[in-house]
Amino acid sequence: MAPLKSVRQTLGRRFAFVTHNKQDFSIVNGNQKLPHPDFAGFFSKIKSMYFINLAECLRRVDPLTVTYAMLEQEWIEEPRSLSEMLGAMDRLTTQVWYNRHKNLAWKIAKGKHKIVSREEWETEKLSGQAHTIEDIWAGALKSAKKAERQLGKGNYGPWTDFEWGMINGKLSALRWALGDEWDQLYT
Repeated sequence: MAPLKSVRQTLGRRFAFVTHNKQDFSIVNGNQKLPHPDFAGFFSKIKSMYFINLAECLRRVDPLTVTYAMLEQEWIEEPRSLSEMLGAMDRLTTQVWYNRHKNLAWKIAKGKHKIVSREEWETEKLSGQAHTIEDIWAGALKSAKKAERQLGKGNYGPWTDFEWGMINGKLSALRWALGDEWDQLYT
């Protein structure tokens, strides 16, 4: 007989016997999930359990943990396709370009940037930081209308600083994943 101390330590605990050896331990020519009659008396529904599959035992003992473990082992996140990444990158590039265009339009409206003729540009050797040639600006206005149609209403700003940061971050990350260096935000 077991010492009294070890019997007390097992009170309230359940035990499980798990085997893959169904020929020696399970009912012969019957339900293999039940123990062989020679030692079936050692198992009770309250104190001990018999299993031929570890996953089944674990599901019985802690079903939620097994469910999470199975999901973790079986769940595979498929990578994005190249065409999906290129599409997203094109959209983000258009959004960045459009935002820069709108900032330039604001500077022009406030007199901080000037539209000049090609002749003025060439004769006065003006800089692109403060001047834009009028035919180039006309092309930019057409491109902005095209971008608005392409992106759809509500997808071309204005954005909060956070949203603007997300757009630039996504574009940088996609370009990096496709071989560019970090922070390549050219448009």
